[in-house]
Amino acid sequence: MKTLEIIGFKRANLESASLKEIREEGSVPCVVYGPGIPEQIHFHSPAILFRPLIYTPEVHLVELNIEGTIIKAVLKDAQYHPVSETLMHVDFMAYTEDRPIKFEIPVKVVGSSPGIAKGGKLELKTRTLKVKGLANNFPDFVEVDISNLDLGKSFKVGELSSEDFEILTSPNVSIVTIGIPRALRGKKTEE
Repeated sequence: MKTLEIIGFKRANLESASLKEIREEGSVPCVVYGPGIPEQIHFHSPAILFRPLIYTPEVHLVELNIEGTIIKAVLKDAQYHPVSETLMHVDFMAYTEDRPIKFEIPVKVVGSSPGIAKGGKLELKTRTLKVKGLANNFPDFVEVDISNLDLGKSFKVGELSSEDFEILTSPNVSIVTIGIPRALRGKKTEE
């Protein structure tokens, strides 16, 4: 899994007036917490640094560089302005390489489905899977092979297996389904 570096500067003043000033300067208020950190660290980072982390379908581990202190973390939460959708605040959770963490990994569909060749429609039901494991064992994505899916068939979470991490998403959840279009439903009933 890829790692991105985010450079941050500590915040001493936690008042809302200070937050407004930070945002006007083009930075985003942030906080990091978790194992190995005795108390939360409040900091701010330039908003431009978050583009390859947030505005992508890929997931990344984060190396926070807060005034020379390096902290390994994952993105826990991002808050946006309700109207302008500007990034308002980011939460990071620190991790250690020897303790498992919970994370969401994107799903990547591979293969060629016979159901799609017959006119079916690919319906992606779940874009990410919740997993638990050591951060270094997470892949960039989880592959779902649809080569055996015919019309009306689904690929469920329970059909996946992994030795490196535990999948927390319910095994009954459909990841992808080959939908039957209305035009094909009518033809099946006539036959």
